Amino acid sequence: MKITIKDVAKQAGVGIGTVSRVLNNGSVKKETRERVEQAIRLLNYKPNTYARGLKSNHTNTVALIIPTIWHPFFSEFTYYIETFLEKNGLKLLLCNANHNSEKEREYIQMVKQNKVDGIIGITYSHIDQYVSSSLPFVSIDRHFSEDVVYVTADNEAGGILAAQELIKRGCQSLCFIGGHQTAINETKKRRQAFESECHNQNRDYYVLDMPEPILDLDHQLTSFFKKHPDIDGIFAINDTMALDVIRFLNKIGKSVPKDVQVIGFDGQKHSEHSPYLVSSIAQPIETMAKVAVELLIDIIGKKDVAQRTILPVTFVAGKTTLNKEE
Repeated sequence: MKITIKDVAKQAGVGIGTVSRVLNNGSVKKETRERVEQAIRLLNYKPNTYARGLKSNHTNTVALIIPTIWHPFFSEFTYYIETFLEKNGLKLLLCNANHNSEKEREYIQMVKQNKVDGIIGITYSHIDQYVSSSLPFVSIDRHFSEDVVYVTADNEAGGILAAQELIKRGCQSLCFIGGHQTAINETKKRRQAFESECHNQNRDYYVLDMPEPILDLDHQLTSFFKKHPDIDGIFAINDTMALDVIRFLNKIGKSVPKDVQVIGFDGQKHSEHSPYLVSSIAQPIETMAKVAVELLIDIIGKKDVAQRTILPVTFVAGKTTLNKEE
């Protein structure tokens, strides 16, 4: 039989209200608190945090919206979000949106219906009309029409750094390869800054920027490299795209990094202690998650927070670029 708060009250010889105050860290005499806590331990009572949350108008649950769980960056980010939520006594409700804006709208409604306390969202869908500055919402990379709080890595610095690292390693003909969404977001700065740095350093560069979802990547890459066979340095919008490009280059007989050097963006690994999958501009994923959780907790607590947080990126060397001395 499940132990209830009534059982604890009976064991401690107090009223249910007293047990509730102890559980919620309310004002109770020291000896009474000790008696209740002893009863809780003796009966191995587990409070129903969800039910307690309903009474206080809080569920102690945060929703995380991601485009897909299959992307390594989103998976790692989810891991750290849950870690920091747990440290703050909060639970995670995961929305694997799969680019379905209707699912995202449903989760936003959950906040308005007090089913979750707030949302951390990585979304590129057109949901501006459902997101407002009064909503407990922290966005990653994306800014909305209203002043919604967001956290992002320094995408502009990342684009500059990618160009500089390719040039340091002797690349003469550079290109950017990526996809883009119609929604305004910080990731677009990767291409813009890369192009600007190539221009500043008087380097030839080309761009293949495809609308998402990308359904015919190999066909587009085939046409692109036929037009620009001299390309020897590639900056990809993310590590997943970098891996797809490397697979294609191998298929057409080009060696990476001997013939073509490739840099991605994100800093993906197979596991925490494994090497980077590609040379990359690494985002501080753990820090991004920590900051996002802290900001959301402050927003829920009605505290003033910074509207924008930009975190630094670093270049990490994998096996897809040459050493600078080579």
